[in-house]
Amino acid sequence: MKPLARHVLPVLVVLGLAAAGCGDAGAQRATTTATAPTNATVSTSTTMSPPAPTASPTGSTGASRPRDGLVAGRYQPLWPFSNPDEVAAWRRAYRKDGRQAWHLDARRTALAFTRDYLGFAEIDRVAKTVEQGAHARVHVAYRGEEGPRPLVAAVVHLVRYGSGRDAPWEVVGTDDTSLSLTRPGYGAAVRSPLTVGGRISGVDESIRVQVRRPGSASPVGETCCVSAGGNNSPWSARVSFTAPPGRTLTIVASTGGHLAAVERFAVTGVTLAMS
Repeated sequence: MKPLARHVLPVLVVLGLAAAGCGDAGAQRATTTATAPTNATVSTSTTMSPPAPTASPTGSTGASRPRDGLVAGRYQPLWPFSNPDEVAAWRRAYRKDGRQAWHLDARRTALAFTRDYLGFAEIDRVAKTVEQGAHARVHVAYRGEEGPRPLVAAVVHLVRYGSGRDAPWEVVGTDDTSLSLTRPGYGAAVRSPLTVGGRISGVDESIRVQVRRPGSASPVGETCCVSAGGNNSPWSARVSFTAPPGRTLTIVASTGGHLAAVERFAVTGVTLAMS
């Protein structure tokens, strides 16, 4: 989950001169031939269509310089970097010896976020990738019980953290689908305990909520299991957590248990309120 884009259409009025201006939006580029970081196969599934890329505050999807630790001036840095200093340190190392080049691959970054950071090991492949400018939407998926077609668990939204050809990809949220995470709001300042909620469509769902922070191998807060189901039905949970201030927290809602341990998930980024 992340902030909605707002586009403004400028109107130019010129007296005495006939002038016309136009702007063409960049076409989306879909990629379905990437190799996952492990031996996972990459499918050409298109079971979920990504929304149009979110524009930056200036209305452009081009890369911009990090400001106040935010990505492109507006997005929460969820993973793998926490601030521009960490990005700069990696870029120096990469320019020196090519270290951790996977940061330049949106698909590998999305899979590493899903499996290594969130711990969803069964979600081990990419069904589809759509890139436009500094934005990428990666459909991470797991193998279904029947047939080779993977089942999409989430659409991970990534943005280039900084400018230049070696600006790394940063996870900034997910595109909500049949499982949404709308409370707390994206970028909100929160305290423990925290009320989390959204909407879900499904049958006999069981929602787990985790609070994660960079540098911690395990969640800093967790609650399970919230019974839910129906058609676009509301769900909510209360979770306590312990975390030091100064870094973005990632709230994760997941459900599964029918075909895989985790079949759908959604994330949002918040900050820890100062006492």
